Amino acid sequence: MGKLANRIALVTGGGSGLGKADCIRLAEEGAHVYVTDVNEDAARAVAEVIGAKAVALKHDVSSRGDWEAVYSRISSDHGRLDILVNNAGIVVVADPEETTEAQFDRTMDIMCKGVFFGCQLGLPLLAKSENGSIINMCSTASHLGFPPFFAYSAAKGAVRSMSKSLVIHCQDKGYKIRCNTLHPSAIETPMIQGAMGRPGQEVKVDEGVLPPGAIGAPSDVASLIVFLCSDEARFLTGGEYLIDNGSSIRP
Repeated sequence: MGKLANRIALVTGGGSGLGKADCIRLAEEGAHVYVTDVNEDAARAVAEVIGAKAVALKHDVSSRGDWEAVYSRISSDHGRLDILVNNAGIVVVADPEETTEAQFDRTMDIMCKGVFFGCQLGLPLLAKSENGSIINMCSTASHLGFPPFFAYSAAKGAVRSMSKSLVIHCQDKGYKIRCNTLHPSAIETPMIQGAMGRPGQEVKVDEGVLPPGAIGAPSDVASLIVFLCSDEARFLTGGEYLIDNGSSIRP
């Protein structure tokens, strides 16, 4: 049996990139995984790779109604939720002067309001778990000044702050729910490929310890998520975990 045997997990944006890797690793450790994505075909493809432990659902995280439908399905199937990974996101490459209002609003709707809906509406199901775990995906962009990701950085900064309040709220309410944020730098995913101007062109990530400036692999993030969602991490909440090969501390 794996570290997450019989846990019920929901991963948003699970159809590709980090979300896909998260879904597969969680299932490998024994979790039943709900793979949700605005691209239903992509979610279904990931669920087919996983097999019987996965369910694919169409899910626009900026829609409160979609969140209610997803949670209604999980409640009907299992009556609880153990793991919520708020992973869905987009990136618009535009600096503070170039970013349009529409771009800013869309970014905040998906990556800020989407996390708000996921956490607020998910708390009743997570509160039924004996070890509930929320993983809110952030970014080193919420720690650093990075003009080309202006709207993205703003959204991740909001998620970083919301997560802190969520931790204290759950503790004060007596909920057995932990919440941690992950802050990757560049990870080899379709989103990063697009942001770097090489859509569809995948770079192979080497094995072993990586040199400065290297791009990480989705598995580097997924492995940490598995640990943070396990019983071994019971004392870890409110943490901010940099997954950046030391790039954010390099002068």
